[in-house]
Amino acid sequence: MNIQRIHHVAYRCRDAKQTVEFYQRVLGMDFVLAIAEDTVPSTGAPDPYMHVFLDAGMGNVLAFFELPNAPDMGRDANTPDWVQHIAFELGSLDELREAQARLRREGLSVVGPTDHGIFTSIYFFDPNGHRIELTTNTCTPGQMAQLHEVAPAMLEEWSRTKKAPRHAAWLHEKHAKKTAS
Repeated sequence: MNIQRIHHVAYRCRDAKQTVEFYQRVLGMDFVLAIAEDTVPSTGAPDPYMHVFLDAGMGNVLAFFELPNAPDMGRDANTPDWVQHIAFELGSLDELREAQARLRREGLSVVGPTDHGIFTSIYFFDPNGHRIELTTNTCTPGQMAQLHEVAPAMLEEWSRTKKAPRHAAWLHEKHAKKTAS
């Protein structure tokens, strides 16, 4: 198997038009296409839907389904709202700060910026309750190589202990020193 890229990622929305307008206005995404059917092609179920596709840059596509006959959208009550999110990369810290100001002018509540040591992020919610992260990389190639090297050992230790491994503790210690200054 030779996967080329993610074709699209699809989420549910409450209102397709409102969702498209939000992503166009707030994140500058182009509305690429819409597909609507009264029957689900893969299952044959009689269930009308609107499926919208937005250009998230560099060939990445974000899609949403509006399902008017389904029960209202909900969340997994056992998963914290910070876990499931969509992250979009910006080019610089300046762009991230500009995005934060723009989001606040839209009246959105924004968390951050949060320095993760190798990237910095801000967070907000779309009209459907999906958490959105805007982030910019702040790492060096050497840091990424070091993290890549220890990833298998970290996963193995986590699998056995369910406690945070210390293989990349330098990342958090660097952040702690920076915030203490």
